[in-house]
Amino acid sequence: MATKQRSRSRRPHVSRDRGARYVAPVLDPSWQNPYAPSTSERHHNEIVLRRFAFRRRLPQTIAVGVVALALVVGVVVAPWLPAVGVVVALVYAWDLRRVVATYAHRGQSLGAQFLATFQPGGDSIERLRLVTVLDRLAATFGVDNVSAFIARDTCYNAALVPDGTKFSLFVTSALLQDFELIELEGVVAHCLARQRLGLLERESLAAVTTLSDDGRRALAGSGLAYRADEVAAASIRYPLGLAGALRKCARQQPSADSFFVTPAYAQWRWVFFNQWSDQRERDLSDLDDVELRGRALEEW
Repeated sequence: MATKQRSRSRRPHVSRDRGARYVAPVLDPSWQNPYAPSTSERHHNEIVLRRFAFRRRLPQTIAVGVVALALVVGVVVAPWLPAVGVVVALVYAWDLRRVVATYAHRGQSLGAQFLATFQPGGDSIERLRLVTVLDRLAATFGVDNVSAFIARDTCYNAALVPDGTKFSLFVTSALLQDFELIELEGVVAHCLARQRLGLLERESLAAVTTLSDDGRRALAGSGLAYRADEVAAASIRYPLGLAGALRKCARQQPSADSFFVTPAYAQWRWVFFNQWSDQRERDLSDLDDVELRGRALEEW
């Protein structure tokens, strides 16, 4: 009996000890989700565009700078020359700012070029399937005014491109026919993630500007496809769906009549989901390679 009384008398003491071990949660206001697009990423991509535009105008900028400096120094010849030099410099600075701003919009013609290049494909059921997936994911990523098109081709690929002030999503007919729903969602999510990250303007400008292959890759951003995979997989909460889509792309080789063996694809490759469709061997040192991207997602 005494033993039972001692046991009962200890219970309140045990309860007090448990309460003392409670640790209140501490919120960190500076924490950021590493799988969410950040403002700094978008800002960095905007800076890349501005720097590219400025470098394209660098010879003219140097020439105008020399002329303006000569006019300012020319005060010993005529007192009004420095004022002319300042006016020349200000007018050119205004024009340079305008030109730099227009570079961000040069890729807006890419949607019309895609429509003129690809033949429509798919049936009504496939179109409905694509539109349904797009509508749901566009709301998730905060991207609106997106039209969906099925491009007739035997190769697996997709791309989101600017079309004026809107966007157009192109998905090949082979991808819609052979990919499971969760794989299709991964591909569409990846394309939308590029817009959320601010990559689309860089890639579109690289597609419509006359550059070398290395120059296009530098402008579009080397190794950034995997970053879009991260954002997409975290948003759909199923990385294996996107990994499966990448694996299927890695196993496929385009046929001889496919768009993805043409020079046009070589120029536009950086806007596509699989940027190396024409590559017959995988490069596991390249973060843009579909095989490497698929393996990385499988390890999540």
